[in-house]
Amino acid sequence: PPPFTGVWMGDSKLCAIGVHCGSHITSHGLALNCCTDLSWFEHIVPCGLEGKGVTSLSHELGQHVAVSHVLEPFLDSFQEVFECTLVSSEDPG
Repeated sequence: PPPFTGVWMGDSKLCAIGVHCGSHITSHGLALNCCTDLSWFEHIVPCGLEGKGVTSLSHELGQHVAVSHVLEPFLDSFQEVFECTLVSSEDPG
């Protein structure tokens, strides 16, 4: 529940999910940390949550996990869960 939205591994956020509404426009997105340099998060309070950390798939699995390795299975799962068809801006038509 808010403010702890996203995907968590213990007290560390693995994936941030957000929605912004303003000026009659809504936008949404997510950030899945695959091989993120986590040292940058030492200089901020991630998501404004004191005492919480940030993690990545690479850190949790103990091996390098590239975005290119995660993208296709992630998109496949997204389509299955949300019962939709994703269309790339690179797809013709």
